[in-house]
Amino acid sequence: MPGGRLTQAERQQIASGLADGLAYAEIARRLDRPTSTVTREVLRNGGPTAYRADLAHRATEQRAHRRKQPVPRGPKAAPQPHGRDPEAVREYEETFTTVLIQSGMPRMTARVLACLITTDAGSLTASELVERLQVSPASVSKAIAFLDGQGLVRRERDEGRRERYAVDNDVWYQSMIASARSTAHLVETARQGVGVLGSHTPAAVRLENIARFMDFVSESITRAAEQAREILHAKPGTPSDGNG
Repeated sequence: MPGGRLTQAERQQIASGLADGLAYAEIARRLDRPTSTVTREVLRNGGPTAYRADLAHRATEQRAHRRKQPVPRGPKAAPQPHGRDPEAVREYEETFTTVLIQSGMPRMTARVLACLITTDAGSLTASELVERLQVSPASVSKAIAFLDGQGLVRRERDEGRRERYAVDNDVWYQSMIASARSTAHLVETARQGVGVLGSHTPAAVRLENIARFMDFVSESITRAAEQAREILHAKPGTPSDGNG
């Protein structure tokens, strides 16, 4: 299996594979590359719908040039427990951050969340986040405020009374429930508009359709999140009820 940096010809093959709707694994198989290589390449360069081979190749060359600069901004990679490869962890954090950004999350917020999730303790102080990410305290504070509002982090105090920001193992459950609450608020507001605009007017009909659709989505999200949490958190060996 070949190693090293992707060539421009390989990037063209990746772009062609994406245009043909191929999965990352299939593209990787055709290139005789690890699937993770293709996944990281695409996610770092616009995602599956915006990937362009020429721009990706140019961006890679620019990143390689920056790495050769004599004065680095900060430590190359933090030491890692459990015998982990620090560079591999750093690259994975970058990949995970990119996925979060493409889902609509602001860049700094995505960096903070990825940092927290990939930390064994699942929690860090503001100063620890500032040091790890090499950003300003204000940037961390703004990101935490966003994550807190989305139910993705919680605030706690350690023995030294310092505020810590933590993610739980069911962080996505908490986020889904917060999203469902937000959607329910949108439903309520849309239906208020129906009364204001007149129930049989085109604008009111449009709002009612929005309300009905989002109400169904909100209930479905809540139900699916509760079911998934119950199943995923069940103790190993728990017998099923036998109903098929």
